Order: sequence, then C-alpha cells, then structure tokens
Amino acid sequence: MTMKRILALLMAVMMLTALTACGNATGPAPSSQAPVASSQAPDANDPAPAAPAGDDLIYVGFVQVGAESDWRMANTKSMQETFTEANGYKFEMVDAQQQTQKQITAIRDFIQKDVDYIVLAPNTEAGWDTVLGEAKDAGIPVIIVDRMIQTNDDSLFTAWVGSNFLQEGYDAVEALATALKNKGIDPTEGEINIVTLQGTMGSSAQIGRTDGFAEKMKEYPNWKMLDKQSGDFTQEKGQEVMEAFLKSYPDIDVVIAENDNMAFGAINAIKAAGKTCGPNGDITIVSFDAVKAAFESMIAGDMDVSVECNPLHGPRVEGIIKALEAGQSVDKIAYVEEGTFYAKDAAEIMPTRAY
Repeated sequence: MTMKRILALLMAVMMLTALTACGNATGPAPSSQAPVASSQAPDANDPAPAAPAGDDLIYVGFVQVGAESDWRMANTKSMQETFTEANGYKFEMVDAQQQTQKQITAIRDFIQKDVDYIVLAPNTEAGWDTVLGEAKDAGIPVIIVDRMIQTNDDSLFTAWVGSNFLQEGYDAVEALATALKNKGIDPTEGEINIVTLQGTMGSSAQIGRTDGFAEKMKEYPNWKMLDKQSGDFTQEKGQEVMEAFLKSYPDIDVVIAENDNMAFGAINAIKAAGKTCGPNGDITIVSFDAVKAAFESMIAGDMDVSVECNPLHGPRVEGIIKALEAGQSVDKIAYVEEGTFYAKDAAEIMPTRAY
C-alpha cells in the first residue's frame, strides 16, 4: 500500500470517528449514517467486504518518448503487457512524440491525477529538476527508464533502469574490429574511414554511444572519423544524413548507426548510390539495439553487427514497484545485461529473440 493510500485511510477513519461522535451528542444517528464498527473480530469464514471497482489498483503513469523506432515500440509493448488491470494496475501512457515539453506537461497532468507512480523515459537528459521536484512534493515516486537525466539532486527520482550506453560505445569498437576481421581486414592496418549517424542529440543513448566509441577508438590510430551528424533515431532521417555523407565522402569504409532504424535508412541510401554493404560489401555497418529487424538485415547480408540494447523494461519496473509497495528499499541504478550479435550467427539466434 502506498503512503498516499495509508494517509487517505487514516483521514477516512478520523472523519468517520468525528461524524459518529457528533451523532451521539444529538441523539441516534440517522439510518443513512455508516454504522459504528464492532469491536468483535470478524469470523474467519465470513466473506471479505467487496472493495469498490479499481480501488486496489496501483495507478501508473508512463511518459514515453515516442514511437520513433522498433526498439521504442518494443519498449512500449513491454510496459503495456506488464501493467494490466489483471496484474493489479491502472495504466496510462502519454506518447510525447520526441518533445521534451510534452513530457513535462504529461508529468504535471499525472501529478494532478494523483497517480501512484510516474515512469519516465526522458527525451533528453537536461531540464527535469523543476517538474520532478513537483512530483517529489506531491509524494509520487518517479522511476526513470532507458535514458538518464542530468540532476544534482538524486532524490528527484527513486530508481533508474536501463543500459550502460557508454559501455555500448566501447562494445561497438570491439564489434567493428571483429567485423573487419570477419571480412579479412586487419583493423590495425590501413586507414579506416568512418561516419556516424548519431541519435537524438542530448539523449543519454546518443551521448554514451558517441563518447564511448570516440574514447575506445583511440586504441586504433588508423581509424578516422570523417563526420558525425544526427539522424534523430529515425529511419527517414538516417537515410537523409547518409545520402549527404555519400556525396561528401566517396571513400567511406564504416557506418556507425546509433540505432537499428537509422542503419536501415543508411543501407537504403548506400544501395541507391550503387554501393554495397554488409559482410560481403564494401561498407561495414555497425548498429545498436539488436531488434528482430536487425537480425533480418544481417541475415539478408546488409548489416554486419548490432550491439544489443534491451527494451523489455516492464517486468523490471514492476519489480521495483512491488518492492516499494512492500516497504523495501531498491537499488538506485540498475544496468541490464546485453550482448553483441554478428551476421554469421543471426539466423541461428533470431528465433530465440523476444523483440
């Protein structure tokens, strides 16, 4: 039971007691007044009183970034399938269409609705202190998922669940080195020309993956980053940016796409330009997320490798809520385990994938 429910129950008992006292001072209470509770313990075989519909449901308000990618839609589905009425929840979601201001408005709406928990997948890292302070003042725990926020006050959120994006950037460097070896190319010799399709600028995924890759690639002084531009995590924008890259840089060896959907757009642009990509192509494609469509792309021979980012956050968030409901403490930060998947293994692994 949440603290808000406990306080509400205490207030109800106090009001009932006050009404009963007033009734006794002036004579018998009218028949419409609730009877005074008996001090006798109820029989264990008596049926429990029926609660009003929805009274026991835990109200969860989910503020989602949008539906910009296959990963995001899998993330939304995980939440929807977890927080059902059958599982004891009232669930409401707002799709903010990748607009931070819409997310802030949605949080304020959930505060007004007096939800029990707010789950936030922030569009960008900055700009949350004021509205999360309002949620804190209202006594509503906030659970952050996927991307992290920038704040000097960690008390503004109860817990965070998601990926170590900096580590994913490191993993992508090792993935590229391995993918090059799989093509018979020594990753330590010859100039390797790279372009990067970045995600939504200022998001945790973009920052971590960009910084992690840049830091780790210093181990390969022959690797050259020609350019980096945002494709905003969408296939359409990824294709648009890749088309511009191909016009500006005729000798691209590698594309780093900070999510699978941008990689799909890049592949379309590469093919339209008459070039080849994938394990048997001229351009090596390294992506992030590892959704099913990425496995299909690897099986088709278009993509070399995808670094996993697990979107199935629903059960993990529910575990946190259940612990809080039981009065237990929870870990502030919880990273999820993730892997790296190569084209040569995609056909065997794909049937085991949940997203």
